[in-house]
Amino acid sequence: MQTARQAARQRRQRRRLMLGTTLGVAVAGVLAYLVLGDLPGRKADTEVAAATPAANTPVSSASADRTETPTASATSSPTATPKPSASKSQPAARKPAKATPRPPRQTAATTSSAGRIQPGTSYSGVATAYEAGDGNGACLFGPSPDLMIAAMNTTDYQTSRACGAYVQVRAANGKSVTVRITNECPLPCAPGQIDLSQQAFAKLAELKVGRLAITWSLVSPSSIGDISIRYMTGSSAYWCGIQVIDHRNPVTALAVRTGSGWRPLPRTGYNYFISADGTGCGSSIRVTDIYGQQLTINGLAVKPNVVQPTQVQFARH
Repeated sequence: MQTARQAARQRRQRRRLMLGTTLGVAVAGVLAYLVLGDLPGRKADTEVAAATPAANTPVSSASADRTETPTASATSSPTATPKPSASKSQPAARKPAKATPRPPRQTAATTSSAGRIQPGTSYSGVATAYEAGDGNGACLFGPSPDLMIAAMNTTDYQTSRACGAYVQVRAANGKSVTVRITNECPLPCAPGQIDLSQQAFAKLAELKVGRLAITWSLVSPSSIGDISIRYMTGSSAYWCGIQVIDHRNPVTALAVRTGSGWRPLPRTGYNYFISADGTGCGSSIRVTDIYGQQLTINGLAVKPNVVQPTQVQFARH
């Protein structure tokens, strides 16, 4: 049977054993925690989780190239979002194409080749006077049956387009005269200026006046005969020049018939239409006036420097 002293000794040993066990468990737990915390994989996972925001986390307004969305409130207005700046990957905006202006409409009475002098138009200028002699001039019509003639300034003469035109000239004093253009008035004659024969100028004012303010316009006279045709000196079946004489309205074009149709001929400053290779010389001739009327003349032989009458004339306008 144990004594009291032995029993007390056993109780003290059991208490020390229990305390040591408890202390050992606690130390083991602390060591395990520290070991797990120092593992490399565990540390990386923790840092990634802390750095990655959740899917519904708003991006900070400090991020570059982004616009902060203002918080809506009863007293604040929304801030306008600035337009994105252009980058090289974006195509540049194209400028609108410029509208091509349409050509002005022509009046029904004129053709596209009417030239500077248009029917139904009044022109302003000055009248001067010159000694006309027998009435021949740059248009090479030859002597004129009367001296109611004039020379047109170079600008409006326009490479003989004005040749044969009838023009009514009006002065400020109310007087007027109708003349036929047979000559060219070179510089210093200005656009709008007409150099009248002395006989025609005298119908408006005394010759001593010298210069007279005028207006003028095309007319289509009533008392006139038929058109005549003249082949230029030196014309043949291999080269020819053709001239139209005594036409009521200004002539804008002349063509000759060929095997393949009508061939237009170029006009010279001395008022002949030229076929440089002889094509159409002696064949049918088609003449067009400023109003677009066309006359066909047949049966004329190549007779140099001979005025050959026809039986046609342009209508009056």
